[in-house]
Amino acid sequence: MPDSDLYRRHKVAREDRPDGTILLTSGHDMSRPAATSGEWLQRWAQERPGTVFLAERSGPGWREVPYAEALDQVRALASALLARGLGPDTPILIVSGNGVDHGLLSLAAHYVGIPTVPVAEQYSLIPGAHAQLKYVLNLIDPKMVYAVDGMRFAQALAMEEMAGREIVVSRNPGPDQTAFDELLKGGDADVDAAAAQIGPDSVVKILMTSGSTSSPKGVLTTHRMMCANQAQILDALPFLQSRPPRIVDWLPWNHVFGGSHNFNMMLANGGSLYIDEGKPAKGLVEKSIENNGLMNGTMAFNVPVGFAMMRDAMRRDAGLRRKYFEDLDMIFYAGASLPQDVWRDLEEMATEVRGAVPLMNSSWGLTETGPACLIQHEPTDRSGIVGVPMTGVSVKLVPDDDTRFEVRVKGPNIMTGYHGAPEKTAEAFDEEGYFKTGDAMAFVDPNDMTKGLRFDGRISEDFKLLTGTWVRAAQLRLDALIKLAPLAADVVVTGEGHNEVGLLIVPSAETAASLTPDNGAMIGTEVQAEIAARLADLAKSAAGSSNRIARALIMAEPPSIADGEITAKGNLNFRKLLTRRADLLDRLYSNTDSAVIRV
Repeated sequence: MPDSDLYRRHKVAREDRPDGTILLTSGHDMSRPAATSGEWLQRWAQERPGTVFLAERSGPGWREVPYAEALDQVRALASALLARGLGPDTPILIVSGNGVDHGLLSLAAHYVGIPTVPVAEQYSLIPGAHAQLKYVLNLIDPKMVYAVDGMRFAQALAMEEMAGREIVVSRNPGPDQTAFDELLKGGDADVDAAAAQIGPDSVVKILMTSGSTSSPKGVLTTHRMMCANQAQILDALPFLQSRPPRIVDWLPWNHVFGGSHNFNMMLANGGSLYIDEGKPAKGLVEKSIENNGLMNGTMAFNVPVGFAMMRDAMRRDAGLRRKYFEDLDMIFYAGASLPQDVWRDLEEMATEVRGAVPLMNSSWGLTETGPACLIQHEPTDRSGIVGVPMTGVSVKLVPDDDTRFEVRVKGPNIMTGYHGAPEKTAEAFDEEGYFKTGDAMAFVDPNDMTKGLRFDGRISEDFKLLTGTWVRAAQLRLDALIKLAPLAADVVVTGEGHNEVGLLIVPSAETAASLTPDNGAMIGTEVQAEIAARLADLAKSAAGSSNRIARALIMAEPPSIADGEITAKGNLNFRKLLTRRADLLDRLYSNTDSAVIRV
């Protein structure tokens, strides 16, 4: 079947080794990437000077910055940064979330070789999480710190660890802080001379890993990694240059997917990024709904719960439904499998509005991989597939059992190391130079490589029951979350050192309101009975004790970012949570505790 104007057909080369290891590569050649992200900005400022590059809400409408204006501001900012003596060894820490000024400051720094370090704004806005901010400050030692609002971030900016660093603020700067507008006045430094020294191996930013299995590490992200990844994406999705792409996007820029994948996808292809200050959470999703009603995208990126919330809103609002789908070429989900009912509903809505279904796909990668290494870039009718190797990427599959493989990767989009951590860098690569991701994959069809791979959990999250049977915790967690929606906001799979698989449940706000606290747990006859019934239904398809959840307990205290139970990405840190709540874990395996739900 030939390629379409929208996507390229899958083509995979396979090599089998005697030890059972499998190497997969793309059958397509990789395109030549740009040398630096500055090339993209210069190109579009010349070819599409009036096209909006970045936009954010301002009153009833949008503050829009077109490419020509963006380049002028980036050069002025770069000159101001150089005049202050900033360079490759003096990073800029960015403590606030997505915004136009954040984007322009980052590009200015990258333009002349100054690394930026964006971190989760929760580290600054939640006093109990300041320990994480201190950790990053001590690790990175930035010379400059940027926040969008001096009043909102005042407590974090006043920390003693901030002493001696220039604080730059867009709104409400304090007496000893620099207004962002001052930087826009520029300086007398030679921007062109500095930019000429920047090349593919120059460090663009230091991205912090989630810290879900260890302390966060700083991933040294280079121009080569970012530019190669955009060439690889375009190789799979040629429609990106058929017309300027446009997204209305909330994915945070301190994460590799929002800040490298999506941000750079718009910049590399002369597209427009409309910043959505909402997110898929109660009290914030309404902003996302409003923003998507004001501006639509040619592509939609979201996590499964975000698509479910948008689906529900579009069921009630035909105008929003029409606006959302009328220009949409692609729907991209990540973070977990898209529930099949949401998939089906989105297909039906799209068909109603535009007479066709957009390309529905997903991808896989990590902070260390730029991020994308695998992508599903041709149509499929099922969720959960992360696709085939991207051009230029070699995927090594090391057998874990008969059907499951540990995945390792090599390519121009892979990091060279962690900031200030040579030992951790050495441990991250195998003897052939493949990055050891710790993720597991399985074939969709072992006899047809073009059908792609599906994510099969993290090797490190698996554990053994006392019987010696391995529990695939990641997949079991996803199955339980789908079955328990909307009663559970999240779950932790337990059972290591026990005979049965258990579940600690983080209840949704609505569920918690109907329950009674019980010494760290929560009880409620009707809710407990409903959970027991749903888990019993899930157990019907279980093949053995390792796939059967036998007991559960509802937690009263929400996971705490201050205590490290939630990572910067909003994921649960399972080890930290189980360590802090050892008493609840003991209760879960009691046979006499009335809070325990037995299945």
